[in-house]
Amino acid sequence: MSVIATFGSHSALQILKGAKDEGFGTLCICQKGKEIPYKSFGVADEIITIDAYDDFFKHEDVLQERDAVLIPHASMIAYLGIDKINTIKVPYFGDKKILSIEADRDKQNAWLKDAGLTVPKVFATPEDIDRPCIIKFHGADGGRGYFLAQNTDGFYAQIKDRINDDYIIQEYVVGVPTYIHYFYSPLDDELEVLGFDKRYESNVDGIGRLAVRDQAYFDLHSSYTVTGNHPLVVRESLLPKVFEMGSAVVEHSRKLTPKGLYGAFSLETIITSDLQFYVFEISARIVAGTNVHMNGSPYSYLRYNEPMSTGRRIAREVKHAIERQQLEKVLG
Repeated sequence: MSVIATFGSHSALQILKGAKDEGFGTLCICQKGKEIPYKSFGVADEIITIDAYDDFFKHEDVLQERDAVLIPHASMIAYLGIDKINTIKVPYFGDKKILSIEADRDKQNAWLKDAGLTVPKVFATPEDIDRPCIIKFHGADGGRGYFLAQNTDGFYAQIKDRINDDYIIQEYVVGVPTYIHYFYSPLDDELEVLGFDKRYESNVDGIGRLAVRDQAYFDLHSSYTVTGNHPLVVRESLLPKVFEMGSAVVEHSRKLTPKGLYGAFSLETIITSDLQFYVFEISARIVAGTNVHMNGSPYSYLRYNEPMSTGRRIAREVKHAIERQQLEKVLG
C-alpha cells in the first residue's frame, strides 16, 4: 500500500499530514469548491473533486489502482451512511461492522453499560422524564439538533418536526465535558491515550457569556452544534480510570463484532465535581477534537518523544502492518 486516502472534511488535514510524515502518498476526495485548505496546507499529493459524496463510488477504481487505504471519519459516515460504507471496495482502516453500533445510540448505550462503565440514565419514553435531560439524535452530525427538556411538555414543545427521527433521551449530568482520544493497536494488543479535548458548542457556550437576565430577555434556547475544540489536560490521578475505561470498551467490543474496536476512538464523558466519569457516548473512529493536537499532545509526547497526532498514529499502524505482512489485521 502506498497511498493514504480520506474525504476532505472533519480531520482530513491531520490524517493527510500524518500520512505524509510516515512516508505515504496522500489522496483527498473533496467536494467541488472545498479544495482550498488541502491545496493551501500542502497535505494532499492528489485531489479528486466530486459533486456529491455518492460520486466517490465512480472513483473507487482510481483508489484501487493507487493501492490506497481509506481512513474514515465522522463526515464520511454522516454523508455516505452506513449502508453505502459497507459496500466500499477500497481497503478500509477499521471495522465497518462497529459503525452500525456507533450510529445507533441505544446500541451504543448498551455497549457502554455492558462494558461496566457509568452512563447517564436513559428514559424509554418522553412520559418518563422526571429530571433535566438532553435529547440526542442518532448518527454522527456534530451535535446538531440536540436540545434540553425538563419534563414531558418541554420535550414535545421542542421535538416538533423531528418526532419521527431516531433519538435517545438521556439524563443531563452536570460537570466538565471531557473527550478522551484513544488508540488501540491490534498489532501490538496495546491501548494508548493520545490526548483530551473539550468541545465548543453553539450556542450553549455562547449563552454562558450572558447574564441570566439577558438570557431571559433574548428568549434563548440551548443548542449543541459543535463549532470547535479546546485542548485539555486532566488531573494525573484520573489517568488510571481513563485507561481502565478504554480497555473495558475494547474488550467488550469483541463480543459485538469478530474483530472488535481498534484504531482511533473516543469516549465522550462528563467529569463531575466528585471526579466521577459518566460516559455518554463512544465514537468508533478518529474524532475532530484530535485536531487540537496536530503536532502531538502532552500525552503522545510522553509516549513517542516526537510529534504524534492521531492521524499520524493511524498511518504508522498501517505502515507497521505492511512491514509485518499483517495488513489484514487493520483492514475491515
